[in-house]
Amino acid sequence: MQLKIQYYALMREQAGRSEESLETSAATPADLYDELIRRYGFTLTREQLKVAVNSEFSDWSRRLTAGDAVVFIPPVAGG
Repeated sequence: MQLKIQYYALMREQAGRSEESLETSAATPADLYDELIRRYGFTLTREQLKVAVNSEFSDWSRRLTAGDAVVFIPPVAGG
């Protein structure tokens, strides 16, 4: 299935892009993130991230469907 993925901060640097459309067989955001770790070598753990699907915060075990927009939200430093 085709998904739209957006990356921010450290994840954008590690992926070398801010967004992409990706063909995947991942069933959940957790599966998708595991796939992306293998692809890009992301160093943040799932415990350090929040995930949103279609502009709503989501659970890592939510079922994904074709066309979903997924955003992994890393911690941000304030000052």
